[in-house]
Amino acid sequence: MANRSGARLLVGLLVVLALGAGLLLGRGMSDDVPRVVDAVDVGFARDMKVHHAQAVHMSAVLHRRAADRELGLLAYDILTTQQGQIGIMTGWLDLWGHTQTSRAPVMQWMDHDGPMPGMASSEELAALEQLPVAELEEQYLRLMVRHHQGAVPMAEYAVEHATSPEVVRLARAMAQGQASEIEAMQAMLSARGLAPEAVPQQGHAPEPAASGHSGHG
Repeated sequence: MANRSGARLLVGLLVVLALGAGLLLGRGMSDDVPRVVDAVDVGFARDMKVHHAQAVHMSAVLHRRAADRELGLLAYDILTTQQGQIGIMTGWLDLWGHTQTSRAPVMQWMDHDGPMPGMASSEELAALEQLPVAELEEQYLRLMVRHHQGAVPMAEYAVEHATSPEVVRLARAMAQGQASEIEAMQAMLSARGLAPEAVPQQGHAPEPAASGHSGHG
């Protein structure tokens, strides 16, 4: 129990450090990032912060509960990387003089109607705390594959339409990194004898799976 508590404290500290480092980096770009930016830059920063926050939450739960070391390391990497990127985008919004949130509907910046793609439901998030560990690990992989599948088109749109070079660079890194992680997580499902998560049709948000455990073969 003591080791588990110590691990939680360490992860919590590293998350705070990642956020702080991201904030400093984002706010330190005054010479490179224009203060007057396009709506795509602002909308991407706001919405991707929210998208990332859910991935951080799911990864924190998995890292705390997982028995599989490889999966725990993946969750830790996603957690710290995306928390640092949240810090960067928070710093940008401060630098640009924009609020961190908006009452406007999400995804307007890329002409998308409806909720952000790939987001898990509140019921799915709550279940991560209750599922047996083996089922948790499978469900995490499926939810995170879907989550990444939703984020990649958002990042790719920012690469094509954002005006700030820094936003374009970060968005490109997100798209490439998360595409690579999708392949790794699909391979983890296959290694467990499970069917890979369905790939959405091009240009459409991923459809939720009928069950988090439907892939047992």
